[in-house]
Amino acid sequence: MGIDTSTTATKAIVVDSSGQVVATGVSEYDYHVPQPGWSEQHPELWWAATREAVATALRAAGLAGRDIAAIGMTGQMHGLVLLDESNAVLRPAILWNDQRTQVECDEMRTRVGRERLVEITGNDALTGFTAPKLLWVRNHEPAVFDRIRHVLLPKDYVRLKLTDSHATDRAGGSGTHLFDLAARTWSPELLDKLELDIGLFPPTFEGPSTTGHVTNEAAAETGLAAGTPVMAGGGDQAANAIGTGAITEGIMSLSLGTSGVIFAAASQPGFDTAGAIHAFCHAAPDTWHLMGVMLSAAGSLRWYRDSFAPDADFESLTSEAAAVDPGAGGVTFLPYLTGERTPHADPNAAGAFVGLNVAHGRPELTRAVLEGVAFGLRDNVDLMNSTGIQRVDQIRASGGGTKSPVWRQIIADVLDTELVTVTTPEGAAFGAATLAAVGTGWFSDVTEACAEWVQFGASISPSGKVPEYEQPYERYRTLYPALRDWQSGR
Repeated sequence: MGIDTSTTATKAIVVDSSGQVVATGVSEYDYHVPQPGWSEQHPELWWAATREAVATALRAAGLAGRDIAAIGMTGQMHGLVLLDESNAVLRPAILWNDQRTQVECDEMRTRVGRERLVEITGNDALTGFTAPKLLWVRNHEPAVFDRIRHVLLPKDYVRLKLTDSHATDRAGGSGTHLFDLAARTWSPELLDKLELDIGLFPPTFEGPSTTGHVTNEAAAETGLAAGTPVMAGGGDQAANAIGTGAITEGIMSLSLGTSGVIFAAASQPGFDTAGAIHAFCHAAPDTWHLMGVMLSAAGSLRWYRDSFAPDADFESLTSEAAAVDPGAGGVTFLPYLTGERTPHADPNAAGAFVGLNVAHGRPELTRAVLEGVAFGLRDNVDLMNSTGIQRVDQIRASGGGTKSPVWRQIIADVLDTELVTVTTPEGAAFGAATLAAVGTGWFSDVTEACAEWVQFGASISPSGKVPEYEQPYERYRTLYPALRDWQSGR
């Protein structure tokens, strides 16, 4: 079983020994926005949803709890869960998309030094990470801070409820911004400079490692069998990469949903000195990864369709765009509709259509949107290449945007790399189940598990049109700084 504690739902899936998902249970919930830019959830939501999702999955599969060999955990990264000495929740969890901590990010840079932060953790301080959230509580809610005895991530609260054990995986732990990336555990130097007690943080484990066993109480509440092992698993993006088989150098994964995530495994810890690309531990043991995030990928196409062609379906739009040559007739689209995270880390970045004239119509604009997202993905890949990772031979793609063969071809050409769709269902939850299968001995290692279980669909190779994208891409690259200067009045 894989359990995914995401931002809006908990999903439990049951996978058989052949790698087929035989049942799924889902329980949805919402998050609270007490002030603009804030985002919170009460951890009890996740536990209630876990009980429902697990019971639903077992019923749908026609299985008893004793039929589950092991459980893998995954879920939203970077959230802050605070517990007292009796494991009672001290305040609602502060989530990954909360933006209140800019002052605390600056505090971290002052205390540690920006360059040293990147050297230790692989990342610059960002409001989404866990560490600045903890500093915010210390600065603004000192009475709460003084009562903290345990700091957990969201999925690890569910782990605690299942096993009565405090633990985290190393992929999720590295996303707290308190990890030594190379050592794959908590950084004594960071904790010392930030004046945080290492005793607040749980032991760390590799993804397939056993972190505890289902307790009698949790068994009674979920239908699972007491004693079932619960493996460490991984943060949602690392677990999703397990589900696509992106575990060795030379293979990247692309998730083309509302946002776009480019993920590259690495055999050694590495980072972008500018901190524009994220560097974390992978859920596969002794492996690392680089990750770039575009905030509006397939979300850009949805916005465009809803705003300019609400009566059209995505297939008809992309089919029209297929008739337009690379470069979209001189139209360029910047996909920064909700700011940007990689490569610019600019919440105020703006989107734009540039180069319009009366000869342009819907096909050219649609083509520009598809190309603009592909160019943003290339920004991410080029940054990763600059860190010295191995030349990418294949990108394994998933997400709603990959349903379009037109868009897949554009991306393959812009990135000059083979693009293979992954049909393995259920994303991160499937990756968590894969890690559980390794941990319980079904496979010798993660490589063998992925070779057996990951399923592939269509493959698209770069076409002869690859050179035709170079000039449009260079044009695209000049527009962000120009628009930024225009916005600031320079």
